Amino acid sequence: MHFKRHIALLGLWAGIAFSNSLLAQTVPLDRVAAIVDNDVVMLSQVEERMGAVRQQLSERGAELPPESILRQQVLDRLVLESIQLQMGERAGIRIDDATLNQTMEQVAQRNGLTLEQFRAALARDGISYEEAREQIRRELIINRVRQRRVAERIQVTDQEVRNFLNSEAGQYQTATDYRLAMIVLPISDAASSAEVESTTRLAEEIYRELRGGADFASVAIRRSGAANALEGGELGWRKAAQLPGPFASAVTALEVGEVTRPLRSPAGLHILKLLEKRGGENQLVEEFQVRHILIKPSEIRTEGEAAQLVQRLYERIAAGESFATLARSFSEDPGSALAGGSLGWITPDVMVPEFRDVMTSIPTERVSRPFQTQFGWHILQVTDRRSVDMTDEMRQQQAANLLQNRKFEEELQTWLMEIREDAYVEFKI
Repeated sequence: MHFKRHIALLGLWAGIAFSNSLLAQTVPLDRVAAIVDNDVVMLSQVEERMGAVRQQLSERGAELPPESILRQQVLDRLVLESIQLQMGERAGIRIDDATLNQTMEQVAQRNGLTLEQFRAALARDGISYEEAREQIRRELIINRVRQRRVAERIQVTDQEVRNFLNSEAGQYQTATDYRLAMIVLPISDAASSAEVESTTRLAEEIYRELRGGADFASVAIRRSGAANALEGGELGWRKAAQLPGPFASAVTALEVGEVTRPLRSPAGLHILKLLEKRGGENQLVEEFQVRHILIKPSEIRTEGEAAQLVQRLYERIAAGESFATLARSFSEDPGSALAGGSLGWITPDVMVPEFRDVMTSIPTERVSRPFQTQFGWHILQVTDRRSVDMTDEMRQQQAANLLQNRKFEEELQTWLMEIREDAYVEFKI
């Protein structure tokens, strides 16, 4: 089990692309490969990254580019990373130990390992746990820099959302998702009528067992002839449009937990179970009426100074000062500061994970302790909660999120070219 393969499979969130070269240790008396503003890229970093790329291409069976082209591509990538890391340093972006420890645990979980097993896997590949933490710390900084600098350049209009929802692609993307499991009883093309009848009786027997309360996964493991039988017949999430016509009609008529009658296909007989459903009609969602104070690190305020300021504001609120008054005076969220920090009614899915977790767990009216997101330091207060039918609003928000992500990827490439052109770079090799 190689760490390089783990890193390629992580995908923790949009914007993070883990790079193996950041694990490289600078060799004493190393040569400078490039000067990048106030930083340098060392030849050892270039060689380490080239080795990682060669290994990845070899594992995929892809043809290696000429050495000179590979070297230049790697050097250009390292230059871009250096520029972004320096931008993060100037902006006062820091990754605290708690965030880094949590991310390391998520990395281990994504690879199906405990943290101790992950440490052991790193050691087997000759990589220390501290080196891995440093790699991930740098990638988190790059991700925060991109979120701050690129996201602020993007705007999704209401008309764009309406156009997308009216398009064929938009209707597909926002359609109901079904998480399914399936039992398959194969019937070959050469099967006799007696064999078909016997398999049909068996399918009806299994259907009655399931309707009587038998565990679907256990039955699938014992009876299903599909390749995923040992996974309990789990198919994952599907949209109705991805299923054959008769299957789609049967699945859309199910309630969560129900199973279909045996369905015939050229491959045999199938019984499907609806495990979960998301999207579609009558989506009751809990909304939160929230206000917050945002304090951002900047070129003139370090991360530590921002943390100290937000802590003082929290103590002033705890002592009885008005949340709204302090928000108007200190909050650096221009969209809410003038309204006393009010964000209005919001749903959890539109907020970044750290904000969402605090918002959904804190009791109404209690003021949260300061916490950090990619945007800075926050104090929040939930003033009310309610459940509402958000079917139309959720489809619009889902469409807006899809368009936002699409624009982010497009704008990211433009931004990367701009910061590369603005940087001082002098190649030494």
